[in-house]
Amino acid sequence: MPHLALYTFGVLKSPLADPAPLTREFYDIGEAVYREIGQHPGYLAHAEAADGDRGSHFDLDWGAWGEFVVPTWYGKGRTAETTALAATLSLWTGLRPAFDAIYTGLHRAALNRRYDWFERAAHPNYVFWWVSDDAIPTWQDGVSRLEHLHDHGSAPHAFTFHHSFAPDGTPTRGADGGWRGPCAGPRQGVRGGG
Repeated sequence: MPHLALYTFGVLKSPLADPAPLTREFYDIGEAVYREIGQHPGYLAHAEAADGDRGSHFDLDWGAWGEFVVPTWYGKGRTAETTALAATLSLWTGLRPAFDAIYTGLHRAALNRRYDWFERAAHPNYVFWWVSDDAIPTWQDGVSRLEHLHDHGSAPHAFTFHHSFAPDGTPTRGADGGWRGPCAGPRQGVRGGG
């Protein structure tokens, strides 16, 4: 059974090393969100630095998740003192578990505060794609898919909740155009963000 890969990317208003209260708050809630999501049904794994270090994303050993790269539109720093981004790469059993984890609990609360921490962007901030059950997506895969989504819109190769696809490439939308999860219930009122 294929797994669902999810890459997220956002540009922070201030560098991760900034000692300001909002930056500390982002770190604190981020750690709690990861703990909660890691316990969520359908969650499989996420990219973690091989040595557990918290240095610059660009200098860490990410093991099988590959070298850390960012979209072409990221124009801020790349050192431990200047990096101003948040990126995640994770694996899920399907769209419904990912949706439930992202739009409930602590992550939902964090989404409600995202503009306190992140710059508003004209680019998508997340992308999904299907991988074989033995594959580990890389950071490069995530960046390539996010840039493809930005340039071409949702397709089986790179998609969003609102315009999603099943592993066989068929759209998972109802007649009204809204996302229908595996349990084809009422239209979900979700647009883009994440």
